[in-house]
Amino acid sequence: MTHPQNQSPVNPLPPVVMLLVLAMVLAEAAFSLGTRGLAGGPSAVGWRSLAIQEYGFSNRAVTWMLENGVFRFDFAIRFVTFPFVHGSFTQTLFAGVMTLALGKFVSERLNQVAVLVLFFVSSALGALVYALILPDGPGVIGAFPGVYGLIGGFTCLLWLHLGQVGAQQVRAFTLIGLLLGLQLVFALLFGAGPMWISEVAAFGFGFFLSFFLVPGGWHRLREKIRHQ
Repeated sequence: MTHPQNQSPVNPLPPVVMLLVLAMVLAEAAFSLGTRGLAGGPSAVGWRSLAIQEYGFSNRAVTWMLENGVFRFDFAIRFVTFPFVHGSFTQTLFAGVMTLALGKFVSERLNQVAVLVLFFVSSALGALVYALILPDGPGVIGAFPGVYGLIGGFTCLLWLHLGQVGAQQVRAFTLIGLLLGLQLVFALLFGAGPMWISEVAAFGFGFFLSFFLVPGGWHRLREKIRHQ
């Protein structure tokens, strides 16, 4: 029997979540060190730009595959590599912190596989929706679509919990409403690109996918719809 005094006051982070963030951190460390001339020699200054070109999500690449009916691995792999390429240290920091917090929440209430599904599937589908809406639009980099997928999972879990206790389920959407409000404010003050489309789409996919990941979640959703 474990003595209470020997128990850690902080629950350890799930390994999957740590690996996701570690991949972001290692990539950013390489870019930052290369930019400062501390690694890789003179050519390392362009590592970030090269990574964006080679591993960032490209709307035009997806459009080309769809129009020509040709599958190219070097284009398709971008669906799972773009979350680990960020435009700056600050972007990496915020994405990493949110992935840690939301990934830990989802993993503790579901499992680590659910974290991977929500992060990768939501971000990939969100990027695909973005490419279909704006075939010639700028590409996507960074983990924020995946983070929004995790927010979708968080919202679904909270929505189901509020339904069980008889509370107003609309409260589950407080976090996404706050984030979208902040995005609108920043867009009005500083301008913003259309990449928010991929994030909102990823949230929707994360919310929907979670009903298949939560035991009995899909049944409860159908019952909810049937009684409305």
